Amino acid sequence: MKIIYNKKKIQKIIKNQPDLGFVPTMGNIHKGHLSLVKHSQKRCKKTVVSIYVNKPQFNKKNDFLKYPRTIKKDIELLKKAKVDYLFIPKDNDIYSEKKNRKIEIIPFSKQLCGKFRPNHFVAVVDVLDRFVNIIKPKKIFMGEKDMQQLKIVQDYINKNFINTRVIGCKIIREKYGTPLSSRNNHLSYKEKDISSEVYKIIFNNKKKIIYNQISLINLKKNIFKLGVAKIDYIKVLDINKIIKSNTKISKYKIFIAYYLGATRLIDNI
Repeated sequence: MKIIYNKKKIQKIIKNQPDLGFVPTMGNIHKGHLSLVKHSQKRCKKTVVSIYVNKPQFNKKNDFLKYPRTIKKDIELLKKAKVDYLFIPKDNDIYSEKKNRKIEIIPFSKQLCGKFRPNHFVAVVDVLDRFVNIIKPKKIFMGEKDMQQLKIVQDYINKNFINTRVIGCKIIREKYGTPLSSRNNHLSYKEKDISSEVYKIIFNNKKKIIYNQISLINLKKNIFKLGVAKIDYIKVLDINKIIKSNTKISKYKIFIAYYLGATRLIDNI
């Protein structure tokens, strides 16, 4: 695995690689990230993984400072996974152009997490736009845990980059059901048990929830009884109609964002 810390150097190294897969990360590598790497290795000749903690997408300065940085461990895990290139850029490499550009994203960005994290999705799309211009990958691999983010990014890349496509990959979950995330590191054993029960109550009643046999109000009440501190939203959406409204086939997901203590968790089931 080649580790590259400089934008010009990675552009030189990958210049003649026409079939590149790209896995963007903020580090703290876990099995979810490694699953994305495997998808890329199956579908592309070479794979680039980036590690970059993107400050503009954090709504609170403290969240940015607290984000777990485990670079030595990350490098070892990615070496074992036989990643071809690891790109660890500095701020100047990514934001060599002006920071505040006009990024046009779909109105879906104002729903769900968009209501609670102003400008978050614009910042995510902005930094990915910059990475794509540097790396020029054929495919970008992202997890379906952040389904809202995935749909927003897919729409933006499809409209702005002819030669790049975004591939959504299946959610990888902890044994107790919660989607793998760096945020899980902040959970106590008791909170992990609660998050498991939240997943189970939604998963086991999914059809009833979708067909209004269980109201979202009653679902919220039952989730609060488990010990959840706060619920930002629970919403049922047809994900096939988020971008293409004329799609005849429906695929419903139940989206949730909630707090266990100070830790905010998201899922779609």
